[in-house]
Amino acid sequence: MIIDVKELYNNIDKYMGKEITLQGWIRNHRKQKELGFIDFSDGTCFQHVQVVYDDQLDDFDSITKYHVGSAIEVHGLVIQSPKEGQAFEIQTQKILLLGDCPEDYPLQPKKHSREFLREQAYLRPRANLFQAAFRVRSVAAYSIHKYFQERGYVYFQAPLLTASDCEGAGEMFHVTSFDLAHVPMKDGEVDYSKDMFDCPSSLTVSGQLEAETFALAYKKTYTFGPTFRAENSNTRVHANEFWMIEPEIAFCDLAGDMEIMEDMLKYVVSYVLEHCKDEMEFFDKFIESGLIQKLEKLVHSRFTRITHREAIEILQKADVKWEFEPKQGEDIAKEHEKYITEYFDGPVFITDWPKDIKAFYMKENEDGQTVAAVDLEVPGAGEIMGGSQREDCYEKLVKRMDDLGMDKQELYWYINLRKFGSCVHSGFGLGFERLLIYITGIDNIRDVIPYPRTPGNCDF
Repeated sequence: MIIDVKELYNNIDKYMGKEITLQGWIRNHRKQKELGFIDFSDGTCFQHVQVVYDDQLDDFDSITKYHVGSAIEVHGLVIQSPKEGQAFEIQTQKILLLGDCPEDYPLQPKKHSREFLREQAYLRPRANLFQAAFRVRSVAAYSIHKYFQERGYVYFQAPLLTASDCEGAGEMFHVTSFDLAHVPMKDGEVDYSKDMFDCPSSLTVSGQLEAETFALAYKKTYTFGPTFRAENSNTRVHANEFWMIEPEIAFCDLAGDMEIMEDMLKYVVSYVLEHCKDEMEFFDKFIESGLIQKLEKLVHSRFTRITHREAIEILQKADVKWEFEPKQGEDIAKEHEKYITEYFDGPVFITDWPKDIKAFYMKENEDGQTVAAVDLEVPGAGEIMGGSQREDCYEKLVKRMDDLGMDKQELYWYINLRKFGSCVHSGFGLGFERLLIYITGIDNIRDVIPYPRTPGNCDF
């Protein structure tokens, strides 16, 4: 009977004393004169199984030569283990070598640096840290879809190729079908009429604008997919390719938007804590002490809500020597985010931001100086989500784009949404990897993405 290790752990009473077959890999191999011990994993759960064999097996000498990393099939009896802290082990009847592994296998059973493991990205899912990280990534992704699907949202797949810059920052990867050695020119400029899409095109930085078109048809929609930024930044939290969750909700103002942001974050964190207990205990023990307690506290917190003006006033009154002085009308720094969450001892929504530092599509408040925007700050991570009520007034949106010198023709379809049955609507964006950094305690975005794309790195 071939079973998975996960099935074995989940139903150990059923299999105790029974003969089973396991298929997986050798993670460690200790040999003695008359006995051998194999640390066995099949990847179906974070826990391993100890496989014990002795010299009564006809091929004992051959088995002792099996290398770490090799794929094997184990036939044996599930028995109670004499080892303290280990409920059972496999008493081997037969071990078959399915795939050998040479002695120069890079992931030998010793401590490896994260930098070294990034160089072995095609193998690092076999290391404990990344076994845990990428399973949490999988479970968290499922929980996000589950949250929105159970609440009637339509999953919208935003295009990855686009002719518009949602954020207006210009940090986009340009896409072309041209032979770059023979780019067609006209009047001294690139002749895009001969390109694939008859216009300049890029990889998307956000699916938000397209998602709004679906929100105004389905009421509730969300995207969950890759986005791209051509930003030459080598920080721990920036990557050139990353995943975004972007819900858009019609007939929803900023207050309703914040309710959804809070509810969704608590749901995802709770789901991971429940369904990745072994992985989260590993992170708590080896990556960030107190991690589980931090996350449980978030789940049971009521998120504070303050305006940007109030936040600046709190920061200015603080008895702190700031590296960057907090000022009204300006953005806040990481040190400010940290202080605000410590001041309120929990997550904080900061609302009503100065319009001059926010995107063109955000709803202008009655004061004419701020917009109905919100950032969610959480302890230990700072900003984790950002959202806004979208400008639903045609005239105001056009004026805002004119003030910024934007090309309205490029976004005519987005502007027209305000003419054809416009309504109050809101949304937010959540960087998936930023969320994973917060949940796992792993402090580098390169270690929560299977194959990170960062400046100078497009391997694998």
